[in-house]
Amino acid sequence: MTTEKRMMILIAGPYRSGTSDDPTKMLANLQRLEQYSVPLYRAGHLPMIGEWVALPMIRSAGSHAIGDAIYQEFLYPTAELLLERCDAVLRIPGASQGADEDVRIARQRGLPVYYSLDEVPRFGGDI
Repeated sequence: MTTEKRMMILIAGPYRSGTSDDPTKMLANLQRLEQYSVPLYRAGHLPMIGEWVALPMIRSAGSHAIGDAIYQEFLYPTAELLLERCDAVLRIPGASQGADEDVRIARQRGLPVYYSLDEVPRFGGDI
């Protein structure tokens, strides 16, 4: 399956879920999300992960703890804003209320939701 359009695809999956806010586990989850970025790029698309945008803002805004008011101000709303610009969502395995919300928003906006890399169409042109 190919597409004539490059897409920006939000990779949605567990980040904070199931970690008990352990930074080491959260980093492992982020790295798992990031494992999907290179295959998406090689398929001709621009991968996006909400935490890539939200985490620097959270730090810059002065968050002192995972889940504090500043953290909450940026983490999930950033993904919702990104979905205004993304063309699709890749929902990777794992329990995550945030990722499930990304899928809900994407479907509400009529965006395709993929559940595996094999479902993502390759871009048919030159990169």
